[in-house]
Amino acid sequence: MTVLTPAQIEAYVDATAAALDLPLAPEHRPGVLQFFALAASMAALTEAVDLAPHDESAVHFSPIEPMADKAEA
Repeated sequence: MTVLTPAQIEAYVDATAAALDLPLAPEHRPGVLQFFALAASMAALTEAVDLAPHDESAVHFSPIEPMADKAEA
């Protein structure tokens, strides 16, 4: 499992914000860093699970009409 260091998280957030030309207010930065660290830890847990081909989602998705729309028709 790959765990990002606080320095790596800061570098990633800063680089991504710069690439997107997204201003990050100084008062928001601690929360953004905390959430990114949480998201990164969840991603690492997910990536650590070995999946077989039959575990993958379907290649084709066919949406169905919502039931409420049928009742109103």
